[in-house]
Amino acid sequence: MTEFRKEKDSVGQIDVLKDAYYGANAQRAKENFQITGQKVDPKFLEAMVEVKKAAAIENEKIGLLTKDQKDAILYACDKILEGEYIDNFIVDPIQGGAGTSFNMNTNEVIANIANEKLGGGLGQYDKVHPNDHVNNGQSTNDMIPTSGKIALIRYFKELKVEIEELIKSLDKKGDEFKDVFKMGRTQLQDAIPMSLGQEFNAYSSVIRRDYKRMDKAIEALSSVNFGGTAIGTGLNADTTYVNEIVDVLREITGLDLKQSEDLIDGTQNLDGFVFASSILKTLAVSLSKISNDLRLMSSGPQTGIGDINLPVRQAGSSIMPGKVNPVIPEVVNQVAFAVVGNDTTVTMAVEAGQLELNAFEPVIFYKLFESLRALKGGINTLRINCIDGITANKDSLLEEVEKSVGLVTALAPHIGYDKSSMIAHKAQETGKSVRELVLEEGLMDEKELEKVLDFKKMITPGIID
Repeated sequence: MTEFRKEKDSVGQIDVLKDAYYGANAQRAKENFQITGQKVDPKFLEAMVEVKKAAAIENEKIGLLTKDQKDAILYACDKILEGEYIDNFIVDPIQGGAGTSFNMNTNEVIANIANEKLGGGLGQYDKVHPNDHVNNGQSTNDMIPTSGKIALIRYFKELKVEIEELIKSLDKKGDEFKDVFKMGRTQLQDAIPMSLGQEFNAYSSVIRRDYKRMDKAIEALSSVNFGGTAIGTGLNADTTYVNEIVDVLREITGLDLKQSEDLIDGTQNLDGFVFASSILKTLAVSLSKISNDLRLMSSGPQTGIGDINLPVRQAGSSIMPGKVNPVIPEVVNQVAFAVVGNDTTVTMAVEAGQLELNAFEPVIFYKLFESLRALKGGINTLRINCIDGITANKDSLLEEVEKSVGLVTALAPHIGYDKSSMIAHKAQETGKSVRELVLEEGLMDEKELEKVLDFKKMITPGIID
């Protein structure tokens, strides 16, 4: 038979599982916010516990906690950081109250572990209290954004590592395919020759720009309102605590955090999250565009474009034997769709803030964490299961270049636009190559024509003399 203990909060009395390390606030949140069925993000929890650890260290230093209380709180924090008591964090990631439920869930678990360490019982809080001691000098309104930013920074750093590896893979393909000639296309129509390597180098270039933007996002997220308490005025926080707390947190996290110059601004305005989300959206769009290209260029195998071959990863149909689909680019497309949707959610949530606090930080963090995790996974599978194994249909690509009417563009400076246009139309009507028709019309001699239609020269700037 399940046993309960009675706990009391400002709302009244409630039953809590007898052996639970959470308390009344978390129990109410569990009942009120059955939204996603998920638990708090592990990096968010880790950051919140680190913030509580920093607060305890500083509060003991300025005399607001005894050494025994501080040591017990640090013991509790370290146990959680080691992976213990995780099942006691029971609140849904999307919750009303600007994250108070998550903050109090954390306060209660830490307090109960600390009380037990000091010889007390669960739910008694006589030695270490969730609010008076664990939450001393703090508010949900500086705890949640500070912890969320720490978690986001760590996710961005992990994402950067994946992007670096993708850039290396794209660069490698650019070098591998540097002498593979093909027709470039504009508006899905033949344009002028290029190398397949140039195409992959261009993909690398756009991802490099996205990579550089990651540091801008990290910089924006590194400004925290820790010490501002409820609305940024620092009410109920000791002056020394406010001035020193971010230094303590910086040492614990190893991150280059700085305190907001204006703590009221840091509490009111969440533009940094929109900025960070927009950077993720831009990366997602770049990845999706590349994935679109890979699907187009690998279409076939007999009746499509067929420039390249993607690695075969799984059967493509339950009804068509032997069919293989571009499943990796397809999943990256879907990651991009999700990230763009999440960006819209973040934008709406940031805009919906009112006066001194934005109550919608829970969904902001939920969606940003989701985007970062999805992008990391998407980039990883794109690199390992697709890019690294791409091969080129070199011979057929060269044959297509030789047959393409797009070659007339290189002739225009030599025979004029009108004659070049005439050659293009004749080539399409007769099926003859541009080379054949130019020689038939006597517009250029064979030696001069070979020089102008040198593909290696055609893929670089300048007029071929």
